[in-house]
Amino acid sequence: MANLKAQQILEQVFGYNQFRGTQQAVVEHLASGGDALVLMPTGGGKSLCYQIPALLRDGLAIVVSPLIALMQDQVDALQQLGVQAAYLNSSLRAEDAAQITRRIMSGEIKILYVAPERLMLGSFLSLLDEVQDHIGLALFAIDEAHCVSQWGHDFRPEYRQLTVLHERFPDVPRVALTATADAPTRAEIIERLALESAQQFIASFDRPNIRYKVALKNNARKQLEDFLEAEHANDAGIIYCLSRRKVDETAEWLKNRGWNALPYHAGLDSKIRETHQRRFLREEGIIMVATVAFGMGIDKPNVRFVAHLDLPKSMEGYYQETGRAGRDGLPANAWMAYGLGDVVSMRQMLDGGDAPEERKRVERQKLDALLGFCESTSCRHQTILRYFGEEHPGDCGQCDNCLEPADTWDATQASQMALSCVYRTGQRFGTGHLIDILIGKTTPQIEKFNHQQVSTFGIGKALNNAQWSSVFRQLAAAGLLEVDIEAYGGLKLTESARPVLRGEQEVWQRRDALPEKSKLSKSERGSRAREAYADANNDPLWQALKAKRMELAKEQGVPPYVIFHDSTLLEILNQKPQSLTEMGRISGVGQAKLAKYGDEFLKALEDAA
Repeated sequence: MANLKAQQILEQVFGYNQFRGTQQAVVEHLASGGDALVLMPTGGGKSLCYQIPALLRDGLAIVVSPLIALMQDQVDALQQLGVQAAYLNSSLRAEDAAQITRRIMSGEIKILYVAPERLMLGSFLSLLDEVQDHIGLALFAIDEAHCVSQWGHDFRPEYRQLTVLHERFPDVPRVALTATADAPTRAEIIERLALESAQQFIASFDRPNIRYKVALKNNARKQLEDFLEAEHANDAGIIYCLSRRKVDETAEWLKNRGWNALPYHAGLDSKIRETHQRRFLREEGIIMVATVAFGMGIDKPNVRFVAHLDLPKSMEGYYQETGRAGRDGLPANAWMAYGLGDVVSMRQMLDGGDAPEERKRVERQKLDALLGFCESTSCRHQTILRYFGEEHPGDCGQCDNCLEPADTWDATQASQMALSCVYRTGQRFGTGHLIDILIGKTTPQIEKFNHQQVSTFGIGKALNNAQWSSVFRQLAAAGLLEVDIEAYGGLKLTESARPVLRGEQEVWQRRDALPEKSKLSKSERGSRAREAYADANNDPLWQALKAKRMELAKEQGVPPYVIFHDSTLLEILNQKPQSLTEMGRISGVGQAKLAKYGDEFLKALEDAA
């Protein structure tokens, strides 16, 4: 009977006719009172895993979310479905918070979102005691559970106190959910949240709709604009930069070039950040240029691309950030430009930080894994999944390495020259100086250290500067060289370099492609992602449907995707329903939305016909 009810809620409330992946198993387990740890990729439908059990079970469901700013949109989305949801956080006026508390105690609220800081207040825990006594607690959902890990990229100390939920309410089921957790992080979530007896549900980490591409930096801004023009002329997307200054400069440059770009970082006034985030969520075609301060919990489903102008700190960070693209399941791009300078900058940041040596060691390993991903010549999807302990059945056909296999060359001799040059100059100089030695270029710096006398001076004239730069970059990515922070970014050998220097191990490297202009002509440009829309952007009916969605969204003060996702709108476009019954069969159109918007969209279809 519980299964039937869950299926009914899925269809009637959320408008979907079947569960995806492990969703049904999680729902059944939680609904029957079990604890769970859920690992599911961004866009995989984590929220349904606790929202449906919350509606199946008696009492109030508590959702712990780290992001106050995004609770409003979560609640808006549920209210559109006819679900009584609310949030309690510091953005509310005292009288509004009091009114929500009264509605909770009267049993009107079914799902309540709170920040971990709010949950830990004695007054709130006392409120939960009253709720438990009078109307009951349905479940606790701990979203973004990787925030509990001190080794993670989003560590939040408050998350470590959430064991109080189990201690105080031992009979209330708990579910911890995250889209990003390698094996050590999983173990820490289980330990810190006392979930040793919880059942684990691990969905595939694969995001087959995302096309990964890593480009070697060569005028990164021009490369970025070529990518945007060729693939995403009118799309919403996120561009990540390492520093606040670079965010501001990149956003300003894009704006001056005619792109609808906004900056976002922790150094901006909170009101500006809030305005920019609100515009990104509620308007079409906005590009957010941001530091990693932006993104966790972003629920905008039609982000068509995520671009990185600087290297992230880890594979988890990269996976989490790129996972904000294509949450609606439609094609999306993850594009990144990187060079050796990124490697030096990241290593300097890691080694120069105040973290304990143990944490630095872990972070270096995570960075090394990301560098390996960048330089890999194998399938990007396979490389990502292997990192998270999952196998991929074969080449994806959806990444740069599968679509345009990299040309490789035997770089053993060149690597021996490079490593020998590092050794013979004392393991304390950067790439530029080492390349000058190898190609036999006499500079004041070379003469200052008498390096025209070393045996490696001039032995590498067969390669040019760009080729040697590639050799050093790939040796660093492969772990044969590392950055010495005490030598101001100089390179030094690792133990892995020994067998290469001794001639016991070959080195094969990717041959960098020569810089080229965009392969698409102006007439051919128009986004592979938009091809999935069946040329929808050129269809007046598609524009009419989007205009109706925007009109309804503005009337209610909610983001357009809260009305309908692009994927639902696309199905309406392709199916062209003629009645409310036919409209009700569209995926994502539940009973509440059918009643609210069915006639509006049927009329839009009729008017545009």
